Amino acid sequence: MSGTVSSGHKADRQAGTARGGSGRRWVVAGVVIVVVVAGVAVAAAAGAFKGSGSPGPGAAGTAYRTSVATVTRRTLTAQSSLSGTLADSRAYTVVNQAAGTLTWLPPAGRTVRQGGVIYQVSGKPVVLLYGKVPDYRDMSEGLTGADVRELNRGLLALGYAARADLLAPGLGLGYFSAATTAAWEKYQTALGVTVPSATVGLGQVVFLPTAAKVSAWETGVSPGASAAPGTALMTATSPVPQVTINLDPSLETEIRAGDKVEVDLPEGGATTGVVTSVSKVASTNASGVTTVPVYVSLDHPKAAKDLSSAPVTVKVTTGSVANALVVPVTALMARSGGYDVEVTGPGGHHLVKVTVGLFDDADGLVQVTGNLTPGQHVVVPAL
Repeated sequence: MSGTVSSGHKADRQAGTARGGSGRRWVVAGVVIVVVVAGVAVAAAAGAFKGSGSPGPGAAGTAYRTSVATVTRRTLTAQSSLSGTLADSRAYTVVNQAAGTLTWLPPAGRTVRQGGVIYQVSGKPVVLLYGKVPDYRDMSEGLTGADVRELNRGLLALGYAARADLLAPGLGLGYFSAATTAAWEKYQTALGVTVPSATVGLGQVVFLPTAAKVSAWETGVSPGASAAPGTALMTATSPVPQVTINLDPSLETEIRAGDKVEVDLPEGGATTGVVTSVSKVASTNASGVTTVPVYVSLDHPKAAKDLSSAPVTVKVTTGSVANALVVPVTALMARSGGYDVEVTGPGGHHLVKVTVGLFDDADGLVQVTGNLTPGQHVVVPAL
């Protein structure tokens, strides 16, 4: 992973609008800043920034190559760049509850959505409906429960009943009513079942939280094989993309659920997203590296269509400040107790003491206060 902070600085604490002055500081990028500034300081000690004239090859008579950057005033947003992986968001194991013979299976890679047939047993369709409670019993008129609620919600979403017909006093959608029976029979007829049943038999429905993209069938699972209740048939994933960031544990408190992010896609372009969760449990990989999983959902999932296990760069916004005086981070020169920048112009070179504020590690910019004005030029190392 890559990324982040201004260690040893009070950047975001001093930024008036930076996330309520939360003082969130990024450690890794701070190392980069210190190294860059230290390098500039060495050049200053060698005389690279003494004297007058326009910076360029061998500024001030030295071998150090320098350039200039313009002091600007703008809204500065602090961002940190982290490496992530874009992949399907959830993994499921589909367990069969019907008894009979497997007569049809969708090919690996196919996505089955709510109302679709996920496989067939003895010629009868097993359908996918959305829900978190698994199918575990027969359902018929008069029954109540969370599984019935999922069934009614599915029939409602598929258009086989009106909400007012399915609602029961005091039970809402959690009651299997005559309207549920009628809707279930209509649904079976639409699926091609010639003799619809009033009962939802165990094994006729698979409840999953989302659509299912078939990953692989279990060993020995194929058309013609026996379908035994309680047998795992396949693995599947949610087709909704999600970014996973394996975060260094030292930065765990620096990212919060709800943080807005920008995701740079591997084939060009970018989209926005939000941190959905930061795991409370760290994991250690085979190489012995310990990380904390962070999950990001995309605001526009279609932007990542057909991308699977793709590396992405996630820019996390950690604060912002309006009307900030801004210079490149590389313009900072370390001195005892603070920083200077070297201003250059028609009158020559001179050092100006500055106080640093918010850092934008992604773009290499920093907020400064001091005797500077927009439009002035400061010395930076040449690229």
